[in-house]
Amino acid sequence: MFNTLYEWFWWDRIWLPVNLTWADLVDREGRVYAKASHLYVTVPYALVFLLIRYLFERWIATPLAVSAGIRQQVQLKPEDNPILELYYTTRCRNPAQADIDGLSKKSSLSVRQVERWFRRRRSQDRPGVLKKFREASWRFVFYLAAFIGGIAALYDKEWFYDTREVWTGFPKQSMLESQYWYYILEMSFYGSLLFSITFDVKRKDFKEQIVHHLATLVLLSFSWCVNYIRIGTLVMLVHDASDVLLESAKLFNYAKWEKTCKALFVLFAIVFMVTRLIIFPFWLIHCTWVYPIQHYPAFFGYYFFNVMLVVLLCLHMFWAYLILCMIRKFIFGTLTRDERSDNEEEEEEEENSTTEDEGAEQHKVSNGLAVDEKEDKNGCFGCLSPPENICRSKTVY
Repeated sequence: MFNTLYEWFWWDRIWLPVNLTWADLVDREGRVYAKASHLYVTVPYALVFLLIRYLFERWIATPLAVSAGIRQQVQLKPEDNPILELYYTTRCRNPAQADIDGLSKKSSLSVRQVERWFRRRRSQDRPGVLKKFREASWRFVFYLAAFIGGIAALYDKEWFYDTREVWTGFPKQSMLESQYWYYILEMSFYGSLLFSITFDVKRKDFKEQIVHHLATLVLLSFSWCVNYIRIGTLVMLVHDASDVLLESAKLFNYAKWEKTCKALFVLFAIVFMVTRLIIFPFWLIHCTWVYPIQHYPAFFGYYFFNVMLVVLLCLHMFWAYLILCMIRKFIFGTLTRDERSDNEEEEEEEENSTTEDEGAEQHKVSNGLAVDEKEDKNGCFGCLSPPENICRSKTVY
């Protein structure tokens, strides 16, 4: 049974054009080809990335945040209450007024005390600015290194300037060492993001991020196995370009450098629109959709690869819509937070308008700057962080 499934999965007609078999991609005559077995190493490498990230955030990002005036968030913990905790974890984090009245009777607390308990409990779960700064720092460093490495690996290649060269000699294109490491490190990084996604800051596009990371890994793995490496490296480079600007804009936002943040965000928006909505569909997808059938008949892998690219393009369009919403508010002066920000950040405004009495407590509990929560909205984009992936979109992926 297993052998049958294995043979069917690796059937030549699924992965390769007609008249080609896996035997044609065996290393010979000085040519070295990518193999599926090479991808096993991305799992331990992803774990290594998680370790490096932990050390980076602890020993580099945190001191950097402190020097920028960002401090660890101090939270007032709610009193232990099994009844309210059970409701919070199993039912709803923001109960309706009727539920609050019922919980007040069950817990023998006043309505105001119940409301305060839920405010503090939500505040306890809300990620502080320091956590966001550390995450953005790590991603910025990787994307910057990946973009520079991608330029170094591709600047002297013919297909970097003429996409028709992507298919010259396909599939018998020998893999270069620079391509090997570019792919392996990118895939390992996205694997580490997938491992850590449940612990990272969650936003409204949480589901889209999961789809993006999975699509990226599937697309990278498939392109690796069928030797679509040339086009894969181009897609990764195009996506890395805007990711660097996005993460740097977030860093300056968290540090309250408003003018720098705004300038970087505008630059990011321009680069994103150009790379993701112009270069990606009209150059790269055109390259994978039109040119291959000039060399061989269409096959399953051809359609699968292009469908996955279109999935990524749809995500780009979704994120582009959010960016345009932010730009519109930015122009008219009504932008106070990232359109992708978690709903909890919307609750902040309500929670800040508490009574004078509670206000004194809230002043101590606030955001990562250890000041009143309202200060968190004074940054240039409140909680700027357009699509991490928006990329993350990295090869997009």
